[in-house]
Formats: sequence, structure tokens, C-alpha cells
Amino acid sequence: MSHYQIGDQVSIRASFPPGHIRTPTFIRGKSGVIESIQGTYKNPEELAYGRPGTPAQTLYRVRFRQSDLWADYSGPEHDTAVVDIYEHWLAPLSAAPYGDTP
Repeated sequence: MSHYQIGDQVSIRASFPPGHIRTPTFIRGKSGVIESIQGTYKNPEELAYGRPGTPAQTLYRVRFRQSDLWADYSGPEHDTAVVDIYEHWLAPLSAAPYGDTP
């Protein structure tokens, strides 16, 4: 069962562990909105080390505003980036609205 639902606001853990990590550095510590739920899969960060990848993790597609990711972003305010992120990297954000959802 998915912990988050489409439209939920989430933040990405600001963690920088060594090793094979599937969450891009540029989104760590940032916040976005769940755009879709991709399914449940074995944890690739565990599989990379020959471990069983359990417990399985839900994979989410999370949308970020480009201006929230890049301090010097000068493109249109409505530009977004979408990244697939496993549930163990997510934390709920406050109930305050995230803004326009393109």
C-alpha cells in the first residue's frame, strides 16, 4: 500500500550516504508534489549490493518546480522537472499548498 497519494506534497530527505544511491543530489532537501504512483519494487539501493532488496518500496513520480531546484533558473515559472523517487526518501510536507500544479 502506498503511503502517499497523487497530489500529496512531500520533501526529499537531505541525506548524503555513501554508495549506490538512486536519488539525485540536486533534489535532496527539496519539496515537490506526487504526480503518480509507479508501483512497488525491490529497493535498488539494496539490490546493488547483492542484498534481497526487501522490504519492497513504492516508487513515486514527483514533480518539482525548476525554480525550486536551481537558484539561478531564469526560465518560465511554470517549468517543472519530474523525478522517480522511492518512498524511503520521502517525508510529508506541511498542509500548505505547493502552488500551481501544471
